[in-house]
Amino acid sequence: MTAGLPASLVLVGAGKMGGAMLEGWLAVGLDPGAVAVIEPSPSAPLAELARGRGIRLNPPAGTLGAPEALVLAIKPQALDAAAPGIDPLVGPDTLLVSILAGKTVADLGRALPSARAVVRAMPNLPASVRKGATGAAASPEVTPAQKAAAHALLAAIGHVEWLDTEDLVDAVTAVSGSGPAYVFYLVECLAAAGAAAGLPVDLAMRLSRAMVAGAGELLARSELPAATLRENVTSPGGTTAAALDVLMREPGLAALMREAVAAAKRRAEELSG
Repeated sequence: MTAGLPASLVLVGAGKMGGAMLEGWLAVGLDPGAVAVIEPSPSAPLAELARGRGIRLNPPAGTLGAPEALVLAIKPQALDAAAPGIDPLVGPDTLLVSILAGKTVADLGRALPSARAVVRAMPNLPASVRKGATGAAASPEVTPAQKAAAHALLAAIGHVEWLDTEDLVDAVTAVSGSGPAYVFYLVECLAAAGAAAGLPVDLAMRLSRAMVAGAGELLARSELPAATLRENVTSPGGTTAAALDVLMREPGLAALMREAVAAAKRRAEELSG
C-alpha cells in the first residue's frame, strides 16, 4: 500500500473519466506494475502511457488474479454485456468501485454476483486536472480499510464527499457529476451575450472563460458562502444588480436550474436496472 492506495488494481474502462482517474492514481504513487487496464478500444495516449509506465493493457484472459480493487468505469448501458468477463476478476476480498451513473449496488450485485464490498462513486470531468468533485457511498460490506483505499483512489482526482446513503448518489450525479457541462454552457451563453453587446466573438469567449476560471478559484480559496461572495460583487443600483434582477426574477435561473437537476436525476434513476 502507498498512501492508502490498493496494492493491486484492475481498471475496467479507460475512456475520458477512467483515463483521468488512472493518471491521478499514478501521480500520487500507485505502482504502475500493480495496475491492469481492460479497455477494448484504447486511445493512443493510453497505449503510450501503458507502454511507458509498465501498465498491463488488455492482458490475456485468465492471467489476472483477483485484485484488491476493481474500478468499473464503463458506460452504464454496457454493464450487462461486459459483466460475464468482469465477474471472474472479482475475488471475495476485492473492493468494487463503480462510477456507473444510475447503477445501484443492487444492480451491480445482480450483474456481478461475486462482488461483495461495493463503493458507488460519481466523479466529474475536472478529475482530468485533479480538481474533480466526487460523491461516494459504501455498501455495508465495505471494511474501514477498503473505504480508506477507495478514499485514496478518489482523493487522487480531487475533492471527495462520503454520503450517508446510496439514495443520494443520483442527486450528486445531477449536481456535480453533470455540473461541469452546466458551467461550460454558461460560458457559451455569456460569450454569445457579450458578442451581442458588441464585443468581438473571440474576445467575449476569452473573457468569459477567464471569468469563470477566476470565480472558481475565488470560491476554492474563500471560506465565505457563495451568496456572500455574490453580494460582495453587487453594488446597490449598479450594473451587477441590474443583471441579477433579470437572473433572479421568477421564473429565473434558480427555477431553471432546479428543473435541469431534476431532469438529470430522473435520467440517472432510469439507468438503474
